Amino acid sequence: MADDLCCFSKDTFSLKSPKKSPLVLRMVVLVFAMVCGVYICSVCLKQIGTHTTNEFLNVEEPQRPCPEPNIEPWEIPYVHYPKPKTYSRDECACNPVRYFAILSMQRSGSGWFETLLNNHTNISSNGEIFSVKVRRSNISSIVETLDTIYNLDWLSSASKNECTAAVGLKWMLNQGLLQHHEEIVEYFRTRGVSAIFLFRRNLLRRMISVLANSYDRDAKLLNGTHKSHVHSPHEAEILARYKPLINATLLIRDLKQVEETQTKALEYFKSTRHIILYYEDILKNSTKLADVQEFLKVPKRDVKSRQVKIHKGSLSNYVDNWDDLQKALNGTQYQSFLHGDYRK
Repeated sequence: MADDLCCFSKDTFSLKSPKKSPLVLRMVVLVFAMVCGVYICSVCLKQIGTHTTNEFLNVEEPQRPCPEPNIEPWEIPYVHYPKPKTYSRDECACNPVRYFAILSMQRSGSGWFETLLNNHTNISSNGEIFSVKVRRSNISSIVETLDTIYNLDWLSSASKNECTAAVGLKWMLNQGLLQHHEEIVEYFRTRGVSAIFLFRRNLLRRMISVLANSYDRDAKLLNGTHKSHVHSPHEAEILARYKPLINATLLIRDLKQVEETQTKALEYFKSTRHIILYYEDILKNSTKLADVQEFLKVPKRDVKSRQVKIHKGSLSNYVDNWDDLQKALNGTQYQSFLHGDYRK
């Protein structure tokens, strides 16, 4: 019995002897430690990544906001701080920028007027952008183009880039402006765009200029090159030699149509901040240019243009059938167009 008990106890002891238990325990502890280590590392990496991202974001953000400009409350919607995608405005980042659009008709002096604006150190007028049809094909294209211009990302010879204080374009009434007037008026209102209307009082002079320019587009009188604007008296004299033949029967109707188009534009955009100018008034009165600079809130400067006027003096020198035009307009509301003249 004692032997049996002894054998039982011995066998039991040998079966439960934990020779392998320390190794298993070590493995369990090691695996647990590895899992904890991986978890802790992942948490640390996330925190480091977040911290690094925040540092990058902080670098891109301006160190301090631009100070509030000293302006009247009504002016606030018209003051902007563009952030171009193509370059940095650097030290001019806090210089406010005004948005404008010159609304006009072909051969109304808008090209000459724009050169005067671009002669100013702080004004960038980017030309007849919507003469390219694809840019005015629909309102989406128009808005996209305007956004690029007013964000100072439209690069042209007129761009002043960093220190621009007023940026805009020249926009003819027949280049999608009246067709999409509701959406464009809303864009002007929400984006704080000011309109500069530039018309011509003597619509007969404008008509002669339109016909002469159209003729030269095909004839290319200046050594095989078409030029809408010239910079020398000699070139102006060559272009002025052409005398168009005007249909006197349709003359009054055509003049009325131009007047109606101008009236329609003024009616459509009357709710926008705007100024109305006439080519003849700017020629006669230099203070008109000061009024424009005040309208755009830029420092007043003496501005000049290299462009030379093509048709000077009496209109009778530039029309092939002048007698017919006199008969058609004498005694009408347009009679003054026959004799109206101005210096330069």
